[in-house]
Amino acid sequence: MHMGDDCCQEAVVSLPRINEPAPEFVAKTTHGEIKLSDLKGKWVILFSHPADFTPVCTTEFMAFAKLNDKFQELGCQVIGLSIDSIHSHVAWVRNIEEKLGVVIPFPVIADLDMKVAKAYGMLHPSASDTSAVRSVFFIDPEGTMRAMIYYPLSNGRNFDEIMRLLIAMQTSDANKCATPADWRPGDKVIVPPPATQQAAAKRLDEGYECIDWYLCFRDL
Repeated sequence: MHMGDDCCQEAVVSLPRINEPAPEFVAKTTHGEIKLSDLKGKWVILFSHPADFTPVCTTEFMAFAKLNDKFQELGCQVIGLSIDSIHSHVAWVRNIEEKLGVVIPFPVIADLDMKVAKAYGMLHPSASDTSAVRSVFFIDPEGTMRAMIYYPLSNGRNFDEIMRLLIAMQTSDANKCATPADWRPGDKVIVPPPATQQAAAKRLDEGYECIDWYLCFRDL
């Protein structure tokens, strides 16, 4: 193999893929050791942040903490991660509680060897050589990767969208439907489009609110 080939291979970022098994991991966290497969049966939101004791990340941790009870009600475990030590994580979450009055109730992975970050494609060399970009991974109760969102280092996440997407996916799973743009709980959902010509001919007479045979809505 030529040296140039090695360089090209090292530059490739490995990314998990939607609807495939989420990469397994066993990791040390601020709540003890966590193994992803032990969380089967729950939704998991795994999110990375560039570094402890940084301003944007601090606001994001506070936002996740304030929504944690709602995530728990939805059967979802939140897990944070950065390429920092356990001692740094513990010092930071204590600092957030002491200075800002917010308790961080979810575990934070210490990923000094970058095994989890590399498995999940959290390291983007063009963005930073040493920090994980702001990524959010949604893993369903079967351990399947269902959605991924990436943000630049400079901008915090939209937590309303993170919550909305989780509820939308759970709604689609439970009701065998899709959700339209800007869907919110209580809005109409989309009926899956017919897969055959015969089914398409019947669709307009099935009692749905239809724009045309391929775009029909219903209440839940």
